[in-house]
Amino acid sequence: MAGLLRLPPIPSAAAIGFVSPASSAKAERVETGLKTLRDLGYDPVLDPDALERGPLYFAGTVDRRLDDFRAAFSDPYTSIVMAIRGGYGSNYLLENLDLDTIAAHPKPLFAYSDLTGLQLRLLNKLGIPAFHGPMLAADFYRPDGVHLSSFRSALAGDLYSLGPPEGLRLLRPGKNQAPARGTLYGGCLSILVSLLGTPWEPLTEGSLLFLEDTNVKPYQIDRMIWQLRTAQKLDAVSGIVFGEMLDCVSPGSAPDLLDQAILCALDDFPGPIAIGLRSGHVSRENVTLTFGVEAELTLGDDPQLRLLEPAVAK
Repeated sequence: MAGLLRLPPIPSAAAIGFVSPASSAKAERVETGLKTLRDLGYDPVLDPDALERGPLYFAGTVDRRLDDFRAAFSDPYTSIVMAIRGGYGSNYLLENLDLDTIAAHPKPLFAYSDLTGLQLRLLNKLGIPAFHGPMLAADFYRPDGVHLSSFRSALAGDLYSLGPPEGLRLLRPGKNQAPARGTLYGGCLSILVSLLGTPWEPLTEGSLLFLEDTNVKPYQIDRMIWQLRTAQKLDAVSGIVFGEMLDCVSPGSAPDLLDQAILCALDDFPGPIAIGLRSGHVSRENVTLTFGVEAELTLGDDPQLRLLEPAVAK
């Protein structure tokens, strides 16, 4: 992995450019999200191409999406890049990203879900921290969709901590009962697993790993954890924090089946395991995490995920 690049300071009323590297969004959600950002004091700048639909379920052709992604970083007016939504399709961009242009104009990229691969590509290759946080038409259109404290702190370069108010709870302490420390890294579990065996495999060594997903059954999560373990992607991980895991249930099953499936799948994992942190696919107040920075998971009745270094210079 490239060394972490500390991003330039972000203006308090920053201009935000938008990208649709995967699927298209509903126009009414986009408009509501834009209004929310304006009300918060930001300056959203939406290119009409960002609302393109097709072919199929994509937000435009691969070439157009690549061009828009490059243009969002090279635009001298904007200081932040934000995905409009996830969906499916950003994997087609991985091979031909204009890394030279992006490296010359590094900016925070707010995204999650299908865009996990793009974010980790920029982090692994260029050292650009990944802002695993709210998207325009997935979170900002909802009245309670964004955890504003972590969003603003991440952009300001302030250190912050997340705990039970953000959903975090401890599933199991590590074998030595000590806090876990490492480079915060991860994203959508399904996407991480889909990258195994490709040139863009996740680089998990030395990480404090964050995993989240939605609408997958506990046995499917078990299977994906097995894939990560078998691919030796958990061998040098200090601890694991799972997200809210929204709707990751089996109808009619015991309410703690997901917890038990995770503990079973990670029976021999030596580090601590926590769950519930609302970042990514969540029911409300999407928390911003910055992948690539040093972080620590503390244990006990009040577990905390502490971000120990900023991703943005003051």
